[in-house]
Amino acid sequence: MKKQEKNKSLFSSLKKVFAYMQKYKFLVLLSLVLAGLGAVLTIVGPNQIGKITDYLQAGLGAEINMPAIAQIAIILVVIYLLSSIFSFVQHYIMATITLKTSKKMRQELSQKVNKVPQEYFNRTTQGDILSRITNDVSTLQQGLSNALPTMVSAGAQFVGCLIMMFVTQWRLALCVIAVTILGFLVLIAVVKNSQKYFIARQKSLGALNGYVEEMYSGHSIVKISRAGEQTKQDFDKHNKAVYDANWKSQFLSGVMHPIMNVIGNLGYVAVCVVGAVLAINGIINFGVIISFIFYVRLFTSPLTQLAQSMTNLQTAGASANRIFEFLNEKELSDESDKPALTQKPTGAVSFKNVRFAYPDAPDKIIIKDFSAQVLPGQKVAIVGPTGAGKTTMVNLLMRFYELSGGSIEIDGVAIENIRRDDVHNIFGMVLQDTWLFEGTVRENLVYNLQNISQEQLDKVCHVCGIKRFIDSLPNGYDTVLMDGTAISAGQKQLLTIARAMLQDSPMLILDEATSSIDTRTEIIIQNAMDELTKGRTSFVIAHRLSTIKNADLILVMKDGDIIEQGTHKNLLNKNGFYAELYNSQFSNQN
Repeated sequence: MKKQEKNKSLFSSLKKVFAYMQKYKFLVLLSLVLAGLGAVLTIVGPNQIGKITDYLQAGLGAEINMPAIAQIAIILVVIYLLSSIFSFVQHYIMATITLKTSKKMRQELSQKVNKVPQEYFNRTTQGDILSRITNDVSTLQQGLSNALPTMVSAGAQFVGCLIMMFVTQWRLALCVIAVTILGFLVLIAVVKNSQKYFIARQKSLGALNGYVEEMYSGHSIVKISRAGEQTKQDFDKHNKAVYDANWKSQFLSGVMHPIMNVIGNLGYVAVCVVGAVLAINGIINFGVIISFIFYVRLFTSPLTQLAQSMTNLQTAGASANRIFEFLNEKELSDESDKPALTQKPTGAVSFKNVRFAYPDAPDKIIIKDFSAQVLPGQKVAIVGPTGAGKTTMVNLLMRFYELSGGSIEIDGVAIENIRRDDVHNIFGMVLQDTWLFEGTVRENLVYNLQNISQEQLDKVCHVCGIKRFIDSLPNGYDTVLMDGTAISAGQKQLLTIARAMLQDSPMLILDEATSSIDTRTEIIIQNAMDELTKGRTSFVIAHRLSTIKNADLILVMKDGDIIEQGTHKNLLNKNGFYAELYNSQFSNQN
């Protein structure tokens, strides 16, 4: 537990960030050096202003030395001008570096999404993953670009002021230090106790984003189920968690600024009182007091800047922890050593004593002992009640999960010996959940495909029965599909089926592909699928058994096992479990 807490600490998270930015270490160092130089030049100013005060005081009873004052004024202009230039350059460098770093992080996070196992997405909400890629990366970038140079500048200013104060007048320096020690104690105490609230803030924000994304995508179901009040209550809980974490973190970081102001004002009082006593006794000139008033401001303001920078760094550290937590997630095994698939598969599939349990529940066997032989070009239907393991079998075939036992072979080669990308390329897939993105109809149909001619597009759309629908759209294939576009669930399903047909994969998987289609459209799709599955091994999962009457092989699953297999006619003649399922559907329709 202590080790876990240590890994989540601010310094541990930032250490990972600095290691991540190793490529830019010299530029970061240059930026920090410029920040320090800018602060040092700022510190020199009060000493010169004190000299001007002394010249003015000396000239009250005689002639004022204007050439000397003018010379000091020129020096001050050069000092402050250089300080401004250094500050601008270091901010430009840090902004460029952090933007490039955040760009690289988003790229790696995007690549990581394709590398983590499927079980990660089963236990993590989409909104939380989205929050890490967008909100956390942006928060980290802003925190680093603002906090690091400010901390170096403030630190250099603090140390420089300390040296200059002792050089100018050690008694007044001790007075200022005695007062500002309180600031350090407050700063340390607040930083120590507030980091956990910054971590909680980013975590609760990710949970809120995940909940909002889920409820928005299922908004119609929420309305139909009259669950608006319950959804509102659940949202209020997530919202309150974000509010509480934000309030506590902001309160603790917010109290630092007024406390630093109070300490700074106490420093002014100490300098004025002690300085007046020393001036009356002839120990110091009046110009020293003026210089120290500036030094007090320059000495205490770094504490305020450090406090604010620590707030930004704490937020950045919390975001970095979530980012690297995802980047360090277990990845799919490396398959670069496996030979690439060079020949087009014939489509022979063999299931041999397949066993499977989800990685997070290894003792709960979902697929117990699955065996079947599928010949090239056969249309295989997998049927059974909910929870029988139908979709799980398809996920195993696609290598979304690895087997717990047994083997699945394609053309005699175990799929674990075939590259995962090659396995995915073998199959065209249509799921019961349609997926269309904001883009033209053409872009949705030819998604990630090259050299698709207009003739091919027209032919597939005609076979799927959506050519007339596409022609009726304002711009045909170039019509942009958005949330507000009037398109039915059945038409969306037809578009995804057409997309799978255009892929022209040697094998097909249809998981409840006709679930959103009416009876008339189902007939059109059925005829189209019969035409396009010729010569291709296809796996069809369907609850509507009327759609798989013409399947070459029907596998009947129950509780993770194949309990029956054969053609539609043979299974009905057996009068077993399949016949019971089939007859129950028609009796329910009467």
